[in-house]
Amino acid sequence: MTSNGNALKKEAVDFVREYFAKNGNGGTRAVIGISGGKDSSTVAALCCEALGKDRVVGVLMPNGVQKDISDSHRLCDFLGIENYTVNIAGAYEGISEAVKSAMGKDSTPDQFNTNTPSRLRMATLYGVTAMLGNARVSCNGNLSERLAGFFTLWGDGAGDFAPLAWLFVREVVELGLALGLPEDLVRKAPSDGMCGMTDEAKLGFTYDELEAVALGKADCVPSEKAEKIQKRIQGIEWKKRLLNLPAFVPSFRNIEKWK
Repeated sequence: MTSNGNALKKEAVDFVREYFAKNGNGGTRAVIGISGGKDSSTVAALCCEALGKDRVVGVLMPNGVQKDISDSHRLCDFLGIENYTVNIAGAYEGISEAVKSAMGKDSTPDQFNTNTPSRLRMATLYGVTAMLGNARVSCNGNLSERLAGFFTLWGDGAGDFAPLAWLFVREVVELGLALGLPEDLVRKAPSDGMCGMTDEAKLGFTYDELEAVALGKADCVPSEKAEKIQKRIQGIEWKKRLLNLPAFVPSFRNIEKWK
C-alpha cells in the first residue's frame, strides 16, 4: 500500500505534536543532528511544521572535513533554524589514541572507525541538549535502514523519539516533498560520509528492492538479490529488536512482523 504525501505529513505532524505535549512543556525543543541528507532534512522540516522553527535546533557534526556540509548549512538556512557546528575530530582522535594506547595496538579496526563517530555524534547531541536544558533528541533513521541493520547501536540508532522509524526510504521522500523541502536534498543518495560509497552500493541492493522484499513482493526483485536481502533482514534480528523508542507509525503500516 502506498501513502499519500499530504496525508502522511498530517499524521507525522500530529505524532510530533503529541509526543512533545506528553514529553515536555510548551517550550521544549527538538534537537536534530543535521547531515544534509534526506532523513535529517525531513525530520527537521517535520519538527518545524509541528512545533515552529523557534523550537528546532540543528547540530552539524563533521569529523574533520565534511565535503557536503554545505548541504547541511543550506538546510538550516532554508528552514531558518538555530544551529551549531561541533567538529568531533578532536574527540574521535582522542578516544582512538586512548584506546590504542591502553590496548597496545597500532591501529583501530573498521568497526571502530565506522561506529565510533556515530556514537560520538549522539553524545554530542545529548551534550547540546544538556546545555539547552529543555529539549529532546531525534533519532532520524528510517525503516529501510533498520531492516538492513544499517545503523549504529547507541549511535544514530539512539534518541528520544523516532519520526521516520516506520517509513521506507520512498516514503521519507514523499514526506520530505510534502513538507516543501528542496528536491535535491530529499532525493540525495544516502551515504555514511566516511567511505565514499552510497549506502546502496555498500549493501549490494537498493532500498526499493529491500522494500519490495519486506512487503512480500520478492518476485519483483532478481532472485539472487531477493535472497541476499532476506538473509540480511534475518541476520540482524538481534540488532533491530533492541530499538524501543517512541516512534511514528503511519496508519497504513502493519508493523507486527517487523517488531
